[in-house]
Amino acid sequence: MKQAIVLRSDLKMGKGKLVAQGAHASLEALRKAGKNAGIWESEGCKKIVLKVDSEKKLKSLSKKASENKLPFALIRDAGFTQIPPGTLTALAIGPAEDDKIDKITGKLKLL
Repeated sequence: MKQAIVLRSDLKMGKGKLVAQGAHASLEALRKAGKNAGIWESEGCKKIVLKVDSEKKLKSLSKKASENKLPFALIRDAGFTQIPPGTLTALAIGPAEDDKIDKITGKLKLL
């Protein structure tokens, strides 16, 4: 059981901004995880952080997560600091079984 957090590398967000966006995605996806949430927490909350270089790729991954009925959260920034309001910044998929997440994110590079 794990969660994949995918961040956009093309936005040139600062490190703190990246961490905040990933945290937003992680928590929102966890809220949608149902029974997997408790299992994931009991196993140590394994996470992997990955990157994509475009909004299009982030949307494609979220579509695949939805098609596979996995819990996910796609984050739009409020625009108070580094990027314009409404910019898609992050995606979290899971917690779910490792193989189901790997089917969607397995070819992505680590952040």
